[in-house]
Amino acid sequence: QVQLVESGGGLVQPGGSLRLSCAASGFTLDYYAIGWFRQAPGKEREGVLCISSSDDSIKNVDSVKGRFTISRDNAKNTVYLQMNSLKPEDTAVYYCAARDGPTGSSCSRAQTDYDYWGQGTQVTVSS
Repeated sequence: QVQLVESGGGLVQPGGSLRLSCAASGFTLDYYAIGWFRQAPGKEREGVLCISSSDDSIKNVDSVKGRFTISRDNAKNTVYLQMNSLKPEDTAVYYCAARDGPTGSSCSRAQTDYDYWGQGTQVTVSS
């Protein structure tokens, strides 16, 4: 059974850091592009960062530039989202998602191109 499980969310003060993990089971992440998305209260879900199977990353949200990075550890079948200098506006439920299919190794900005989704992890940035 294909499954993605996010972890690492929580409450953090502005300026703090968190590292989110996206662990896969039932398939090997090596050949998939993995995207991180977030949905803030009352807002639509938006893409944050994506990493392709060749470790090329794309940034979907300008506001995370220089603060968030994405990486993968194929040995652990896990993708990470390192979030630094967190701001209250980063508060959201964060989801990871994987692309399948013949173009699944490449990132896409379209959420509909992602086939597998995790259940999400809450990140709250507040003093």
